[in-house]
Amino acid sequence: MIAALLFEHTYLAWLTLGGLLLAAEMLGGNGYLLWSGIAAVVTGLLAWAIPFSWEWQGVLFAVLTLLAAWLWWQWLSHRVKQQKPADAALNMRGQQLVGRRFQLDNALVNGRGHMRVGDSSWPVSADEDLAAGTRVEVISVEGITLRIKAVSE
Repeated sequence: MIAALLFEHTYLAWLTLGGLLLAAEMLGGNGYLLWSGIAAVVTGLLAWAIPFSWEWQGVLFAVLTLLAAWLWWQWLSHRVKQQKPADAALNMRGQQLVGRRFQLDNALVNGRGHMRVGDSSWPVSADEDLAAGTRVEVISVEGITLRIKAVSE
């Protein structure tokens, strides 16, 4: 009975599929099923307004899914290119420290040592040995090691 109803009114099958895909997207949340769900709903609405064969409905669904995914990819690529430089260093604590100045608590031996930054201790390296109390600036990050140089104020 339900199968006969769906074969007679294919738009109901597309609307149902679209609803199921959108519901599944809410459970997963990665964005992939969103575009397929929207394409299924649009296909169902078009099949309801302008009845056409199931073959063309399948082609329309495939084209709409690919088009929606491509448009999303284009929008996302454009948005990433416009991202602010400060946002690019998000969750990259070492990169956020480049250009900041600190005072060494401990002397560097053979150009290596540790430096306190807030409540953390960072490994540091310099071209020369530096005494405790020296004012330094972070010039780059190599892995987790901060590269520093002495500065005069």
